[in-house]
Amino acid sequence: MEYRDHSLYLEDTPLADIARREGTPCYVYSRTAILDRFQAYHQAFGDVPHKVCYAVKANANLAILKLLADAGAGFDIVSGGELFRVLQAGADPGTVIFSGVGKTSQELDYALDHTIRSFNCESEPELVLIDALASRRGVQARVALRVNPDVDAATHPYISTGLREHKFGIDMAEAEAVYGRALALGNLVLDGVSCHIGSQIVDIAPMLEVFDKMIALVKRLRARGIPIRTLDLGGGLGVAYKPGDQAPSICEFIQAMCQRTAGHGLEILIEPGRSIVAEAGLLLTRVLYRKTNGDRQFVIVDAAMNDLIRPALYQSHHEIVPLRESQAGAITADVVGPVCESGDFLARDREIANVMPGDLLAVCTAGAYGFVSASNYNGRPRPPEILVEGDRFRVIRKREKYEDLIRGE
Repeated sequence: MEYRDHSLYLEDTPLADIARREGTPCYVYSRTAILDRFQAYHQAFGDVPHKVCYAVKANANLAILKLLADAGAGFDIVSGGELFRVLQAGADPGTVIFSGVGKTSQELDYALDHTIRSFNCESEPELVLIDALASRRGVQARVALRVNPDVDAATHPYISTGLREHKFGIDMAEAEAVYGRALALGNLVLDGVSCHIGSQIVDIAPMLEVFDKMIALVKRLRARGIPIRTLDLGGGLGVAYKPGDQAPSICEFIQAMCQRTAGHGLEILIEPGRSIVAEAGLLLTRVLYRKTNGDRQFVIVDAAMNDLIRPALYQSHHEIVPLRESQAGAITADVVGPVCESGDFLARDREIANVMPGDLLAVCTAGAYGFVSASNYNGRPRPPEILVEGDRFRVIRKREKYEDLIRGE
């Protein structure tokens, strides 16, 4: 984004034009930014065998999935519904890896029916179930065990996944024994190992420790005759939400990964989500009212926690900027929505532009875990999603209507 003649643009499109035509609140994404981030991952690997599997949970819009599929991405899914979306976007199921700690038999059946690439398994009972379901079809399923390396990602506790206290993965100390027992399951191809320690990681030092632990595990498994050929090192790379924050370099991160895995004949899989789409997206909203309670100022906008729950759920920071530059100075206020919860806020005690009712704002870095976490709480239709392509934009999801609120009831 940049200001041109005091108007905020995304690529070559004035954001105020989108707000006028499509209304607010609405999500807006940059096609160029999404593709640039994907290519940064892909190109950083150079000649190293790899697959960049986009984490669908970050942003699951069909147009974005198709954009990435056409660019050569694979996909990391965590539910049958996400597999359905990927297939509807025209992606090759052979590029899909299925993660998640609680896969149902129906979801596993669905994935086997479509011959996905592999399953990241998180317990022995899951291995047994996949073996039984594959046996009924007379097929073999490729699987990798997701191991828990007991490494602290130093991120928000809700999105940290790599410690023993977390529900994810199999304890690394038990992994070799589990692989050994799984060899008796005749309908599994045990040629991979995977891990994931969390999201919004801004210090890559814990990841370097993970890489070393995983390579050591691969060596031990191969020594036991288990032919590990793929190593899934997960995702989780963070982005800069605040001015002055320093996000890790994708290129430097991947090069460090390649240096530590070099010489072992492995195909490397990664599962980035947030770092591909977060900074490519924003949420447009309009100021409804200004009010003061005692010493506290409130800017009331038409976007709410049902549209973007991250500030309420994670106390996350999203920069909020006006679509029209002005010289009116700044105020310190809470930016809040219309939902009847005190937790309905986009920012608290924040210095922002001195905006007035009718002014338009952009809530930045909202391309990941924004719309996918939206709800109809308080009877609020979900906003549209817009994709900007240079000086043009198109609706990639329509704004919901009141009738959509009761569909299926």
